[in-house]
Amino acid sequence: MLPLEYFLYLQIIIFMFITPGTPRIVIISYSMNYGVKNCIWTALGDVSANIIQATLVIFFIGTFFSDHPLFLNIFKWIGIIYITYLAYDIYKSSPKSMNSKEISQKKFFSFYKDGFLVAGTSPKAWMFFPFVFPQFIDFNENYIAQFIILLTTYVILDFLSLIGYALLANKLIVWIKANPKVINTISACVLIIIAIIIALTQQY
Repeated sequence: MLPLEYFLYLQIIIFMFITPGTPRIVIISYSMNYGVKNCIWTALGDVSANIIQATLVIFFIGTFFSDHPLFLNIFKWIGIIYITYLAYDIYKSSPKSMNSKEISQKKFFSFYKDGFLVAGTSPKAWMFFPFVFPQFIDFNENYIAQFIILLTTYVILDFLSLIGYALLANKLIVWIKANPKVINTISACVLIIIAIIIALTQQY
């Protein structure tokens, strides 16, 4: 893998991460409702799913998905259902103070699980790794080392971008306290729109 190829790869994933997708909409809402600290677990869940996805599709099941698109459709609808559930959950919640008892009742595993499931059921992620990663790997060289470099870069930048969104959203908490349902309503609507777009446009 040449330096120029790595630079092009960086451009692709940076553009992906600065574009607000489903994980970032969830992070924004969670940051405003539960604080940045709890969003770390959601971000860790997201990147954990990505590590599993990348490893599986590159070394084991990439061709399986290409030959059996039905399974991608199954993942798509699981993701749509879960995104819809998150939209409802976000809509009915309201921003709370960091000392709220309700926050303490939502365990760290719940934040981690939400991040993991949102990323893990995304058909785009399952197709990104087998279609994009091989373009930047020289299989005549040590391809495992190259894969580790690409995946490590992806995970670090993904995690940092998620936390960046959480920090930015948290800065708006003063305004949100004066308009407690606005951001949750907007976030819920955006998630529903994303779910509809996925249902209508992602065909496998």
